[in-house]
Amino acid sequence: MPNISEARVLIIATDGVEQAELTTPRDELRRAGAKVDVATPSGEAIRGWNMTDWGDTIPADLGIGDVNCDDYQALVIPGGVINPDKLRVDDTAMEVVQYFLNSDKLVAAVCHGPWLLVQADACDGRRMTSYHSIRTDVENAGADWVDEEVVQDGAIITSRNPKDLPAFSAKIVEALTSGAAVRAAE
Repeated sequence: MPNISEARVLIIATDGVEQAELTTPRDELRRAGAKVDVATPSGEAIRGWNMTDWGDTIPADLGIGDVNCDDYQALVIPGGVINPDKLRVDDTAMEVVQYFLNSDKLVAAVCHGPWLLVQADACDGRRMTSYHSIRTDVENAGADWVDEEVVQDGAIITSRNPKDLPAFSAKIVEALTSGAAVRAAE
């Protein structure tokens, strides 16, 4: 997909999402020309977490249960502690994650977002990063964890924390525009 204006990107999140980890990639992808939708469990706006306290209300475009995964080329999973902890036990959210993984579509997770990849059994044999506090979880799921700002292994992109958001967002744009989003057939 060399033209990012043809790309549709889905972000899944719930209350407690680290605000910048949703808004930065959303805004950067939109600036680059992609259509980005935010899906929440209820389809309603959610409340972000802004580093140390509750942040802004973030509008939703649809409910996670209303997502047609075939409409999207990429999935972004923001972190924070609360957001992925809630979503990894949400069956509907995990069905969306699993669909993207099974379809070899681009999946990008930042900070604690890789918890959903652990839950989906998508880490084994992959080179990945995450927020340092979940390193052991990612390693125990079979990943080769590295301390780098952004890592792409096939169709999975991972990143460590809010400081790495410029590199994380740029890597998603690069993957969508280069066609490198799809993992080579094994």
